[in-house]
Amino acid sequence: MRTALILAGLTMLAACSGRGGGDEAPAPQAQAAPVRGKTVVDEQLKALEKARAVEKQLQDEKAKRDRELEDAGG
Repeated sequence: MRTALILAGLTMLAACSGRGGGDEAPAPQAQAAPVRGKTVVDEQLKALEKARAVEKQLQDEKAKRDRELEDAGG
């Protein structure tokens, strides 16, 4: 019984493997960008992008202040 179940499972996997013995040429695959739908993590990704933008802005402001201090002789 166990051997029959294993053979049945392997037969199903082999049938789903997509390897056909036919003479059909494989269809060309389109290189289009995948369309992504709305996901659960979209809000978190937006928040992360916003945080990165704020961090960059703060770093730019700090660099500007540092240059001003150097120019002032500090």
